[in-house]
Amino acid sequence: MTRRTEWPVSATDHHTGPGQELAAGHMAESEDAYEPETGPGRGQGSGAGFGEGAGRRARSRTRSSGSPSSSRAEKGEPRDPVEQARNICLRLLTGTPRTRKQLADALRKREIPDEAAEEVLSRFEDVGLIDDAAFAGAWVESRHHGRGLARRALVRELRTKGVDSTLIDEAVGQLDSEQEGATARELVARKLRSTRGLDRDKRLRRLAGMLARKGYGEGMALRVVRQALEEEGEDTEGLDEPF
Repeated sequence: MTRRTEWPVSATDHHTGPGQELAAGHMAESEDAYEPETGPGRGQGSGAGFGEGAGRRARSRTRSSGSPSSSRAEKGEPRDPVEQARNICLRLLTGTPRTRKQLADALRKREIPDEAAEEVLSRFEDVGLIDDAAFAGAWVESRHHGRGLARRALVRELRTKGVDSTLIDEAVGQLDSEQEGATARELVARKLRSTRGLDRDKRLRRLAGMLARKGYGEGMALRVVRQALEEEGEDTEGLDEPF
């Protein structure tokens, strides 16, 4: 009697990604063919389990497991561009908001027709999935309190994301000079300790440079740094000049 051996399936066989459905289908068909058949009337030996009906059932299960989209792709039928644009936008919006321009750029990169892209983007705006005003407001809130960015830097970032200038002005308008000054002082206070031991001018350049990279103007940076150095007893004579 010939003993049939079932080989163990590795862990990676359970994780098939895009483009692997066909290989998975062949594996499923192969496994069905090699599955031992038991019960009254089942023969034993090399021919067991290889009947024509079993082969048809295996192929039927393989075909039914494929997705509609993969079936259309196999037949060469083009996908609806509106459906494709909708799926792309939903994937991009999962977990993080995006501006209309960011989504439009993504659709253009994937060669979605302009008409289909416009239809989907307008629909997403109507239902609130795209809201550039809310995006800008949340961006300012997060980046100012989380990273200490000033209005100038926030405006620059929002422009690169395609937010309309009117919406940008409204969003950064929630920050005033008093709030910026308070945030700048907090930033300098956190950095001040690491500059101790350096000469005064080097401390000034390092602290003021840090504020400048975050979008603070030269005048405000100089005032904040000078005040912080004075509180440590540093001689700030001559620090009124631009750095």
